[in-house]
Amino acid sequence: MKKISKQKVLFLCTGNSARSQMAEAILRHKAGDNYDVYSAGTQPDAVDPRAINALEKFGLNTDNLVSKNISVFAGQAFDYVITLCDKANNECRSYPNAVKQLAWDFPDPKERSGSNPFSTTLNELSNRLSMFLLVEENNNGTNEGTTETLVNTPEDELSTFEPLSFYKSLTDDIRLKTLMLTHYHGELCVCELMQAMDEDSQPKMSRNLAVLKKAKVITDRKHGQWVFYRINPELPLWAKLVIAQTTENNIPIISNELQCLANMQNRPDRESFCK
Repeated sequence: MKKISKQKVLFLCTGNSARSQMAEAILRHKAGDNYDVYSAGTQPDAVDPRAINALEKFGLNTDNLVSKNISVFAGQAFDYVITLCDKANNECRSYPNAVKQLAWDFPDPKERSGSNPFSTTLNELSNRLSMFLLVEENNNGTNEGTTETLVNTPEDELSTFEPLSFYKSLTDDIRLKTLMLTHYHGELCVCELMQAMDEDSQPKMSRNLAVLKKAKVITDRKHGQWVFYRINPELPLWAKLVIAQTTENNIPIISNELQCLANMQNRPDRESFCK
């Protein structure tokens, strides 16, 4: 049997003290045979012992989890660079020599409420990485992903966010798929969404995006002729979890769209849009 060369994944966060360390350990556990996994920080701090405890509690290997500065990997190429917080995404919006870059935003477990914030973050990372494996390995012609859940510890959060407008905003195929696709990719422009959904009418797409924006479910940023959309980082946790779990448990709904994006030529060059 021909040996498949491993792909390289780099997780980036600000401190490289919790989220990126947990993501590194989880992906090695789930798919270490197929991926070489690394993590680093833009302003590295000591690895939080609570992150190590959460990993060890669920039997994950914590050997060699050391906080590192992003400069350690200068000049190296990666198949995937995945940022795990908005600050790291803004600082590294276009990582040099990255074949594909994803922008995920997870709350810092050190600042979360609830009885088990690190376990909650661990579970969310595990679910997102299961989705990552399912999507990317399908795109690469393999099917060795996993949908396991490490722990189920939902976290209650009080919010004045209006549930009715949120759920109404989901009652359209274009809007639902827009949220699922942006949840996975982190940020997409109008042209990418139109290509993914084979939608020729930009006014129709714009109307649906306006509904999501009015409901405060997405935010946008404009640069030149392009408008980029992402899930509103200010959404309450329960709403983020609805979008996340809907996406993670219904990948077949957007499998064609994800493949269209993977095959899309002349996608916007994010390097020219860096802040």
